Amino acid sequence: MRKNKVLFGALTLVATMTLAPLGGVMAEELRVPVGTQADRNQESFPKTGMSRSSVQATWGEPDEIRGPVGEPPISQWHYQDFVVYFEGDRVLHTVLKR
Repeated sequence: MRKNKVLFGALTLVATMTLAPLGGVMAEELRVPVGTQADRNQESFPKTGMSRSSVQATWGEPDEIRGPVGEPPISQWHYQDFVVYFEGDRVLHTVLKR
């Protein structure tokens, strides 16, 4: 049994060295910024600093409103494709839904 393991290990090593390029195995790293990973147009969502009235005028009534919670008061407006977080009357952040 031990001979089989040694033989298999040796054959694996030979096959790896034979099939690998002379300089060793190379890989390319691809970095995609998180903000560009969504297929959706980022311009069609509420921006930081917008007022509640501007968001409501542009995107209509939200499907659901949660909050306010905490100090400063943070509330959430849930739309079909995104959630808008408000601090007081201003957009703090918009998060796209999957």
